[in-house]
Amino acid sequence: MNVLIADDHAILRKGLIEILLESFPSMNYFEASNGLEALQITRKEKLDFILLDISMPGRNGLDTLKQIRSDGNSTPVLILSVQPEDQYAIRVLKAGANGFLNKDSAPEELLNAVNQVLNGKKYISASIAEKLADSIGSPFDKPLYENLSDRELQVLQLIASGKTVSEVAREISLTVNTISTYRARILDKLKLNNNAELTRYALDNQLV
Repeated sequence: MNVLIADDHAILRKGLIEILLESFPSMNYFEASNGLEALQITRKEKLDFILLDISMPGRNGLDTLKQIRSDGNSTPVLILSVQPEDQYAIRVLKAGANGFLNKDSAPEELLNAVNQVLNGKKYISASIAEKLADSIGSPFDKPLYENLSDRELQVLQLIASGKTVSEVAREISLTVNTISTYRARILDKLKLNNNAELTRYALDNQLV
């Protein structure tokens, strides 16, 4: 089995490799520290499975996933994130992921998710499945941040983490004007007035 593990933290990549090798001792693995490296590997190697971190510098995991699917690559992808599942699970599944797993999960849950995805099934945790079931029929109760695009949510999180517009622009390789436009849209959609309110909103909703 050929596996790609894409995460910008080398220690975490090594930990994931060790966990997977215990169950798949003959596994061949490739490592990527950012989205660009991940795409290069997906275009060069025949892979059976991809573990993809959602928060990587430059092209993040969600953008990388979308490009993988745009390339016509149907390799199963499991997205990993430190962000709460209810913020990203639906977004990544809509973008073409086969599953979503929080990085706080136990190794046993990771292996369960991998096996489900390899068997052609979608994977989300029991807790997020329950939340999704509870949300059916109550569209007016969803938080305002769910109306943000994937890019707007990313910009919101970066600004709320204390980064300036210029720093955000450099990190995700966009112009300052583009980031300023995203910021204005975010403030409008969330009915906020400034960065201080934006940061408070992000903290209150556990977005950072």
